Amino acid sequence: MISAIQVLGGLAFFLFGIHMLSGGMEKLAGDQIQQWLDRVTSRPLRAAFFGAGATALVQSSGLLMVTMIGLINANLMTLTQAIGVMMGQEIGTTLTAQIAAFHLGDYALIFVAIGFAMKEFAPHGRWRDYGEVVLGFGTLFVGMNLMSGALKSVTEVPAVGIWLTTAGQHQFISIIAGMVVTAMVQSSSAVTGLVVALGMSNAITLPGAVALLLGANIGSCITGLMASFRLSAGARQASVAQILINVTGVLLFAPFIQPFAQLVAMTSNALPRQIANAHTIFNIVVSVVLFPFIGVLARVTQRLVPERVSAKKKATTAYIDPRQYSIPSVALTEAFRELLNMGRAAGEMLELSRQALVENNPTVIPRVLERENELLDPVSVQLEDFLSKLLRTELSEQQQQRALQIKGLVTDIERVGDQNENLVEEAQRKMEEQIPFSPEAVTELEQLFRHAEKTYGAALEALETGDHARAEQACRLEDEFDHMYMEARNAHIHRVEAGVCAPEADFTFIEVLRNLERICDHSENLAQSVLEN
Repeated sequence: MISAIQVLGGLAFFLFGIHMLSGGMEKLAGDQIQQWLDRVTSRPLRAAFFGAGATALVQSSGLLMVTMIGLINANLMTLTQAIGVMMGQEIGTTLTAQIAAFHLGDYALIFVAIGFAMKEFAPHGRWRDYGEVVLGFGTLFVGMNLMSGALKSVTEVPAVGIWLTTAGQHQFISIIAGMVVTAMVQSSSAVTGLVVALGMSNAITLPGAVALLLGANIGSCITGLMASFRLSAGARQASVAQILINVTGVLLFAPFIQPFAQLVAMTSNALPRQIANAHTIFNIVVSVVLFPFIGVLARVTQRLVPERVSAKKKATTAYIDPRQYSIPSVALTEAFRELLNMGRAAGEMLELSRQALVENNPTVIPRVLERENELLDPVSVQLEDFLSKLLRTELSEQQQQRALQIKGLVTDIERVGDQNENLVEEAQRKMEEQIPFSPEAVTELEQLFRHAEKTYGAALEALETGDHARAEQACRLEDEFDHMYMEARNAHIHRVEAGVCAPEADFTFIEVLRNLERICDHSENLAQSVLEN
C-alpha cells in the first residue's frame, strides 16, 4: 500500500515537474513560438522541423497543438500547415522519454535547490522563468526516483506481476490500456514517465512497454480534440488530423511489435534507454512515412469534418475562445483578430452611412443599424469581458500592455460604430422630414465622407499590418480633416445667413460634421497605438 502511494506521489512529482518545465519555457518562448509558427510553416518540411524543435523546447505537445488550433480558429494557419507541424511535433515529444531515461535521481535535489533559488530570489523576471525551468527539471527527476524505487516493491505483488506479464504477452490489451490511461490523465508524458520508471525497475518487458507507448500516442490526441470543440471547422479538422496520424502509425506498427522490440534492443543495454529509443524511432518512422501524404491527410480530414454553412448567423464572436486563457499569446492573437473583424465592419458602416446621407438611399439604413446592434455592440461586450478575464491570469508585462491596448482600441472602434448609427439616424430624419441640402452642402459632405473613409481605412490598415508609414499618413489625414471640418462649418454658416441653405438643415448638417470629426479622432487613436509600439 505504501509503495503504491509512493508510485502515485512520484507520478505527481513527475507531472508537476513537466508542468513547471513547460510553463517556464512557455513564458520564455511562448510569444516567439507563435511568431515562428506564422513565419516557417509555409513549407511542410520547414514546418515539420519547427514542430520537432518547438515541442522539444517547451516539452508540451499539448501546448503546441492548442496554439495551432487557436491560430487556425483565427484564420492565421491552414490545415495543411498544421499537419506539417504535427509531423515534427510527434518527434519532439520523444525528448521527454529520453530525458527520463537518464539516471539523474541522485542529483535531482541539486537542480531543485538551484531552481528554487533562481525562481524566488532572482532580481529579473526572465531569470525567474529560467529558475522555473531548472526547478521543473529537478522535480521531474525527483518523481522518477520515487517511482522507480517504489515500483520495485509494487511489482512483487502477485496481481501486479500477473498484469505486467499479461501486458508483455498481449500487446493489444496494453495498447488499449496506454490509450485509456493517457486519455484520462490528458498527459502522454505521464504514461511515458511511468513506463520508463517500470523499465528502471525491470518490471516490464520491452514489447509490453512499446505497446503501452503506442496506446499513449493515440490517447494524447484527447487534449487537441477537447480544445477544438465549439471552434471553427478548421480547428476541429486539425484535432482529427492528429488522431488520423497517430492511429495510422499504431496500425502500421502493432503487428510488428515483437520484431521491432528485438531491433530496438540492439540500440542499448539498458531497458529504460531501449524504451526511450523505441518511442523515438516509432515517431520518426511514422512521420517520415506519412510526410509525403500531408495533402491526402488534409483532404481526408476535410471530408470527415466538413465546413458547415449556418442558415442564420448568430451575433457572436468569430475568433476568441476562453479555453485559450492558458496560452496568453494565442488568446491575444485571437482578441486582435476579433478587433480587426469589428474594425472592418465599422468601415463598411461608414460607406453605407455616406450612401444614406449623400445619395439619399434609405435601403442601407437597416444594414447599418443591424451591424451596430447585432455585431459591434454584442461583440465589443464579449471581447472586453474576454480581455478583462485574460488580464486576471498570469501575463508577462508585455502581454499585459498588449491586452490593455486592445481593450482601449475596442472602445474606439465601438464608438465609430455609434457615430455611424448617429449618421444614419440623421439621414433617416432628413428623408422623413424632407430636409433639403444645397448642392454646395452635398458636395462638401461627399468630400468629407471620402476623406473620413480614407483616414479610417489608413488607420485600420496600419493597425492590421503594423505599418508606421500608414499610421503616420492616417494622423496627417486626421489633421487635414480638422481643417476641412472648420472650413465646411464656416461655409455652412455663411450659406444659412445668405439664405442658400434652409434653416432646418442647420442642425442636421452640423451633427453630420461632428460625427465625422469624431470618427477621424478615433481613427487617429488607432494610428497612434501603432506608432507607440
